[in-house]
Amino acid sequence: MIWPSVSLASAPMINDVTANVTSETPIPSRVEQRMETTVSAIGAQLLAGRSIDDATKSRASDERIIHEVFDKVLVGYTVKRVAISVGEVTNITVELLPWADVIQSVDVDISVEGMPPLIESMVMRDLSSVDEVFADSLIGLPVAASDWTNGVIKRSLSEYLERHIPEFRGDFDVVPGQRARVKLVVYPRLPVVRSIDLSMRSSSIPNFTLLNHRDRMQENVNILIGVPVAFVERHQSELCDYLADSLDSLSDFHALRMHTRVTMPRIGEKMAVMSRSDTDAYLIRLEGWADIDRSQNHDKNLKFRIHAGRRLTSTDEIFAETEFSVENVEWDWWMGYTRRLTPTTRGIVRYDMQEKRFVLGGEQDITKKWMLRYEYRWADQKGEAAIRYRMHDFLSLEWAVDKDDNWLRVIGNF
Repeated sequence: MIWPSVSLASAPMINDVTANVTSETPIPSRVEQRMETTVSAIGAQLLAGRSIDDATKSRASDERIIHEVFDKVLVGYTVKRVAISVGEVTNITVELLPWADVIQSVDVDISVEGMPPLIESMVMRDLSSVDEVFADSLIGLPVAASDWTNGVIKRSLSEYLERHIPEFRGDFDVVPGQRARVKLVVYPRLPVVRSIDLSMRSSSIPNFTLLNHRDRMQENVNILIGVPVAFVERHQSELCDYLADSLDSLSDFHALRMHTRVTMPRIGEKMAVMSRSDTDAYLIRLEGWADIDRSQNHDKNLKFRIHAGRRLTSTDEIFAETEFSVENVEWDWWMGYTRRLTPTTRGIVRYDMQEKRFVLGGEQDITKKWMLRYEYRWADQKGEAAIRYRMHDFLSLEWAVDKDDNWLRVIGNF
């Protein structure tokens, strides 16, 4: 016969040690957590792994040891009493007495290193609640304990910056007192913007007229040099609005009812900024035409055309055009009307002031780059059709045909 073996139960052991720290005055929560972590570590070294019976017998001695060790670690507080509640999860309660002077308020002075006023104001807005970091860690703390909590404050500040403004680092200095003063300095993290390529464009007025304001616009975009790349990316919309408003507030822009849209096609250490300024009230263009391999009109292969239009509505425009032929030094004049029939189709009527005849035409956008054009001139009974390719904002190529000829036209948009 086989009898089951019976094993004696082992004595219960202490598996974990927790701590609870209290004071006659409220302790800042993060400081309290650090104190409790320290007491738990001391208690674990002393009690973890021991039997409950053994710890119960030596409780008075253990309380005295924890009292002495923790009292030496603390600054600004005196340990009043230590009580150990022994069990598998042993709890240590520590009561503290604060020293006389307690921090009652905190004033935070913030400075932003190396940033222009606009960026500084944006940084300050992101740091609007940083006072709470220092208040939560200092108010209620004895004045003498402020140095002891620098590690707690530094960790809290790092967590705050990571949440609210991760593109900057921060250093601080605390001047303790019942009204504590904190000097906080924030400075940018790498990478930062090092150069900016500015482009200014318009489809409503000649691009060369924007050169009058390029220096001013360049000064405005240069405020981004030295700013963290990630900060520019996070505040891209606000910065673009600021740069656009700086142009639209100019007197000549206001007179022409210009509206500017600024974009940042590339954000990085080498940035690209582009502004597009247009008006719904006017359309002014200066173009240069050069016809290549055209057998007819030899004396009009090189000319300049000025278009000055007034937009009556979003679909209707009246205009005047003049054309100067360089080879024969001749001027031509037209008055006209344009009607936008669809978002991509325009009908055009022009009256030739010299020939006293009408010119009918139309334009059809195929894509943003490609356009079809046709016009019929009653003066010489000719129709002209063309397909145009816009290479970029300043240059287009056009292949044109009529009943007698076909040729390549190079069009410069000034």
